[in-house]
Amino acid sequence: MKYVKELSNKNKIVTEHTCESAYEQESSDYMIKFVFSGAEDCEINKRKLSIYPDSFAVLNQGSHYSSRIDSITPVDTFSVSFGKTFINDFYNTISNNSESLLDGKQAKTEPVFLESLYPFTGDMRFNIFHLKNQMEKGLNNEMLINEYMHHCLLNYYKIYNKEVVQKQDRLSFIKTKTKEEVLKRLTLAKEYMSSNYNQNITLEHIADYACLSVNHLLRTFKEAFEISPYQFLMQLRLNRAKNMLQNTSYSLNEIVVLVGFECPSSFIRLFKNTFNITPLKYKKSRLN
Repeated sequence: MKYVKELSNKNKIVTEHTCESAYEQESSDYMIKFVFSGAEDCEINKRKLSIYPDSFAVLNQGSHYSSRIDSITPVDTFSVSFGKTFINDFYNTISNNSESLLDGKQAKTEPVFLESLYPFTGDMRFNIFHLKNQMEKGLNNEMLINEYMHHCLLNYYKIYNKEVVQKQDRLSFIKTKTKEEVLKRLTLAKEYMSSNYNQNITLEHIADYACLSVNHLLRTFKEAFEISPYQFLMQLRLNRAKNMLQNTSYSLNEIVVLVGFECPSSFIRLFKNTFNITPLKYKKSRLN
């Protein structure tokens, strides 16, 4: 089942509930893609990545992308697209000072998203969940929908500042261009782990995908994100397992395998150390 809502200013919302779909196209607008349950496999400008409920992806206007869903249980996807006038006005507003905006002399610039996966948390999650809930109730008020769209962009740039700008500043390189390039490669490393977290991943695989040496990856990843690649991968697996315990009927042993652990006992120990509760007690608490 697919639902499309296009506003008079060309902003658009698309929601889909399906077990199987596949399409390939060029994005005509700037787009932010979310998944509320299951996973959506995408290829954005030849970069393969998977979107899960804990992350969202952004696409620039004109980007070539394909999407594939093949699941036993329905996957819920949700995307928001921004018309050119709306997003250009938003970007000029946040890029210029108040004086320039008032006298109409602001520099006109085109927005460029850093196409990647970002954490779907905080205000972004709160805003999008509310918008989705309102759309399911039949919301048709374009003024209110556009306010949600505006806040979606505000929240994206807050996350961008935290996930890109602040982490770039932590890198111990003098040249800004070097910092930008290294962070782009580290972002590829995170994408690779996020999309292949349940596979037998090695440091060599991650470093090769990010076009870095293993030791360069280890040093710069810790600088930027303040944790090692291994710690990032373990956090990712534990959080995905937590989501499965809460939202699926899989047994504990099935979840252990699905998130990439080989030993149930080590998974249980790590889960308890991280969340201060055993996996089974957590599952029972969520059911209750």
